[in-house]
Amino acid sequence: MDHIRHNTIDTAKLDALVARAFGDLSAGYGGVMISIGNRLGLYKAMAGAGPLSPRELAARAGCTERYVREWLNAQVAGGYVAYHAVSGTYELTPEQAMVLADEDSPTFFPNAWAVPASMWADEEKAVEAFRTGKGIPWGDHDGRLACGVAAFYRNSYKASLVQEWLPSLDGVVGRLEAGAQVADIGCGHGHSTVLMAKAFPASKFHGFDTHAQSLAEASTLAAMTGVSARTSFEAARSNTYPGNGYDLICFFDALHDMGDPVAAATHAAKALAPDGTVMLVEPFANDRVEDNVSPVARMYYAASTTICCAHAISDGGRLVLGAQAGEARLAEVFRKAGFTRFRRTFETPFNLVLEARL
Repeated sequence: MDHIRHNTIDTAKLDALVARAFGDLSAGYGGVMISIGNRLGLYKAMAGAGPLSPRELAARAGCTERYVREWLNAQVAGGYVAYHAVSGTYELTPEQAMVLADEDSPTFFPNAWAVPASMWADEEKAVEAFRTGKGIPWGDHDGRLACGVAAFYRNSYKASLVQEWLPSLDGVVGRLEAGAQVADIGCGHGHSTVLMAKAFPASKFHGFDTHAQSLAEASTLAAMTGVSARTSFEAARSNTYPGNGYDLICFFDALHDMGDPVAAATHAAKALAPDGTVMLVEPFANDRVEDNVSPVARMYYAASTTICCAHAISDGGRLVLGAQAGEARLAEVFRKAGFTRFRRTFETPFNLVLEARL
């Protein structure tokens, strides 16, 4: 029997799978190094400085040289820092700086490592949820989750929301410029709300969420940005938030987390102004599992397993969409809620932008 089993193994496939698994393991180690480098300001200290020795970088960042030298070598091995063998110096290229040092860059990634860190911290909760079928509310996760998610999406919203996504909707920009009422459902830390408030000073924006700590962060952000007079943040569920006559209701990467997305869409239909618009931004996904085989899809399915589905189950779990719902399933949600028009208006490697109208 052992001989038969051995002969059924395709060694080339086995070697490729082992190489992939080891690459993933290496990436996990590397993520810790990226997070440490970000927290200590090592990347920022290198940005624009040209070639540096470990001692020079340690002095710039206020760290110990021996640790910095080992960290630098890990960065070189991972392709995140350039090494000049003749001089024994290290350099952050402009491209590497965009990904690792510039917090305003749409390709800045270090803060996003807080999400898998929180997933590891919550592993026992996830194991228990698998065994019992119970959910895990958003607020019961490790504190790094909310910050990591907000940081991951903040810069992509900053690069695209006002410049590309809103203009892709029929007539919405004109209404915002003239003065509109906008609801941001599941607003989290309020980055999407504040970005719109800054861009459209004639309009008023109302953020709703169930996570008190995120709402506090959103209020602080609005105050720091100078848009508090035109924004409000309030604890409310997606199917009971107050107000009506909203010209625009937004769900930014939030609908799939809700325990009853049809109820959320139905409430939006009741709260919309005549000829109002729902803007639905969801993680990019194709409609079939076999078409969602990519690093982005893998990341979203993994996060969905322990975060998105877990929260939706804790929220009643009438329809647990998950983070890879796809356009067809989302369209069906809005059809059941009474919407007659639903279309994709824009897409990125990370997001689908969808428009729903009655």
